[in-house]
Amino acid sequence: MIVPEYWAEARLHQDRTRGRRQVTVRRFGWSQTSQADAERMAHARAQEVFRLVVAGEPLARREPKVGYNGAAGVPIREEILARHGAAVITRNSYGAHCLNTPDVLFADVDFARPLGGRVVLTYACLLLTAALGLGLWLRSGTLGAVAALLALLLARPLASAMRKAFVGWCGGPERCARARIGAFMARNPDWLLRLYRTPAGFRLLALHRTFDARDPAVARCFAELGADPVYAAMCHNQHCFRARVSPKPWRIGLGEHLRPRPGVWPVNPARLPDRQAWVRRYEETAAPFASCRYVETLGRGAVHPAAESVRELHDRLSRALDDLKIA
Repeated sequence: MIVPEYWAEARLHQDRTRGRRQVTVRRFGWSQTSQADAERMAHARAQEVFRLVVAGEPLARREPKVGYNGAAGVPIREEILARHGAAVITRNSYGAHCLNTPDVLFADVDFARPLGGRVVLTYACLLLTAALGLGLWLRSGTLGAVAALLALLLARPLASAMRKAFVGWCGGPERCARARIGAFMARNPDWLLRLYRTPAGFRLLALHRTFDARDPAVARCFAELGADPVYAAMCHNQHCFRARVSPKPWRIGLGEHLRPRPGVWPVNPARLPDRQAWVRRYEETAAPFASCRYVETLGRGAVHPAAESVRELHDRLSRALDDLKIA
């Protein structure tokens, strides 16, 4: 996990001349120590990509400037609020505080789970098979084609309706999430998990040991619990785990977005007063809220010291032990 203090961007350009195509390459650089180091890194990265692009490699000419989600190959690009040993507290793109840790596992299990592409594909294949069978039975290619088209259009709505019916039959989304967590613990009796309630579902914190974010055990844990697949991918890409520890602005009545938009760090110094004014409003409005609430600890066993340190920090920053509305 890397959360740099300093950022820079380098640009290399080749004009269109006889026998040469126009090429422009931009790359970011970063450093924990100085702006000069960030600039040197940006130039070196840009030179390497420029050389490959000129040689014909189909590489992206420019990296997207994003804070966290989608920043494959680039570290977390957010304002650093504090460091606590290996853990780093940052402000995300919409203004909330996030706890980033290289080796203590967090997993959020939302009640409203997105439909996976594999599930929709399964329904599409079943419907297509039925449509083709209908066409063959009626000996009508036209009717079969129409039925096949309807099958493709209806695959996602049907999959969504079937999941909704199944979740209702199981007692609702919260009970289904608890059942998945219970089944996971039954398969992994040596795990020790701390369970929290969030506005959208549950949060789990592993206490029994530390993890590498690219460990296959982490991927299995996320899949079995039904963790957000985007979060799972970013844990893998950024070599870290992450938990939001302050409220989302729109859940506490703060309708105005973090300024300037987008809130990717660092911002133009001329726009810092706008950002600081928004941050003051946010911190004042967020004061009476928690981001999650402690429910119970699942499993038995010794607590790993590193996990306990992160647990204490998480509970204090998120106010999980206070009797406050979660947002």
